[in-house]
Amino acid sequence: MDFENILIKEKGNLAILTINRPSKLNALNKNTIEELHRAFKMLNENKTIKVIIITGSGEKAFVAGADISEFANFNVEEGTELARKGQEILFDFVQNLGTPVIAAVNGFALGGGLELAMAAHFRVASSNAKMGLPEVSLGVIPGYGGTQRLPQLVGKGKAMEMIMTAGMISAEEAKDWGLVNYVVEQEELLPLCEKLAIKIMRNSSVAIGAAIKAVNANYTNCVNGFSVEIEQFGVSFGTIDFEEGTTAFLEKRKPNFE
Repeated sequence: MDFENILIKEKGNLAILTINRPSKLNALNKNTIEELHRAFKMLNENKTIKVIIITGSGEKAFVAGADISEFANFNVEEGTELARKGQEILFDFVQNLGTPVIAAVNGFALGGGLELAMAAHFRVASSNAKMGLPEVSLGVIPGYGGTQRLPQLVGKGKAMEMIMTAGMISAEEAKDWGLVNYVVEQEELLPLCEKLAIKIMRNSSVAIGAAIKAVNANYTNCVNGFSVEIEQFGVSFGTIDFEEGTTAFLEKRKPNFE
């Protein structure tokens, strides 16, 4: 599958997905969002891929925001459809992907860039990373899930401050607030993400997919997360991975998950 704005590198069971628009600081335009959807869908359906790392090309930016030139003249209906479609095909899609997604945040992650990083299952940042939702400085609000996911990660008060001031926070501040899990120097960013991916790949992909469903359910309106956990826990008992995992434990050996 050919792409104009993204690169895919497979390393065994790991896929590294790179947004490649360095001249635009990897800003998300319509074509890039659609390409990312197709890439994530393709990798999720590839049963040899166990973990996906999403990052941006170059050292300046993960994603510096959405491409404002594409929607500066939109009306109410077009703006509404922009947010609805973007959430559906990319941001919600990534959050609910059965394959674990790690965001390697290198440099600026602003607006849609931070929203994409927050849609990933967790985040690792380079020490030069800067994160923020500057939309209110443009007379609009975050439209790709930012008003929902940021409070879940950093709390309502800090999220309100970040959104209303349109300011940026440093990588260390993001770590202190739980927005990212680790902060490392730029050259250590992908190696650490790959190390974490290897740890994930040792475990059952089937069980991890079920855990993603259960965790996400707690943040879905009108859904009882505990009920989903019970359901997915029970379903696990009918999988080959459960048989292999428990057998390996009893036989005092490492499991071989297929």
